[in-house]
Amino acid sequence: MTKIHQFKQNRFINVKGNLYDLNSPKIMGIINCTPDSFYSESRKTHIDEILKTVESMLENGVDIIDIGGASTRPNALIPSIGEEITRIHEPIKAIRKEFKELVISLDTMRSDVAKVGIDEGISIINDVSGGSFDKELIELVAQKKVPYILTFSSGNEINTLPLDSNRNILMDSVKFFSERIQKLKNSGINDIIIDPGFGFDKTLEENFSLLNNFELLQILEKPILVGISRKSMIYKKLGIVPDESLNGTTILNTITFLKNASIFRVHDVKEMNEIRKLLKASI
Repeated sequence: MTKIHQFKQNRFINVKGNLYDLNSPKIMGIINCTPDSFYSESRKTHIDEILKTVESMLENGVDIIDIGGASTRPNALIPSIGEEITRIHEPIKAIRKEFKELVISLDTMRSDVAKVGIDEGISIINDVSGGSFDKELIELVAQKKVPYILTFSSGNEINTLPLDSNRNILMDSVKFFSERIQKLKNSGINDIIIDPGFGFDKTLEENFSLLNNFELLQILEKPILVGISRKSMIYKKLGIVPDESLNGTTILNTITFLKNASIFRVHDVKEMNEIRKLLKASI
């Protein structure tokens, strides 16, 4: 029987005509151009503040910046398309002007927002709806030939809290990814990163089941992004708040690093880089 660890992920993606190597795990720093993201320290709305944050992240070892203009925390109100564009347009222009070679990801579910971002130099589209929210987004990504982050979620319910569930979250995740990856390929998208979607419409138990069996996702042979930073599966389990969740984040990111995750989407770049340095030196 083939063991899970024998599968090798395809760890290269095409970013603007260049092969981007994910054999060495990358750190993705979060910039939320929103007034209501769940972790208040990640909210950045002024250009100068955003540029200073990006500069600090680069000094601390970031590889990719993920910028977004719509909060996906539970029960968040989704802004209008115009408002979301307004929140991200000038920051993206300023970041691209100041840091010309930086790989920038745009966290959006909307094709209109994605088009603005791509036109301003966005390198990757991070769609937490799994392609369900806006069907035209997939067509745009295929046309513009940008890498796509595919999240395991139910699309329109990403910011609602799940009820108790009897589903088999592991089998559902593999089935979801297998079907969606094939659809993306049929649409002309080949540069695909998968994200198990920790915290999106999943119970606490389901989140930890995905974490405990994280290596199962390697059978899909795609780079895997982990977005677990300061999320509710940490602070609810520990009975604390997001501001107190750095230690828990470090522990869970260490676990997924050891299970061969490719990208770590984090609020705390310095601490994630320390994890990477120490684990690279010891394994």
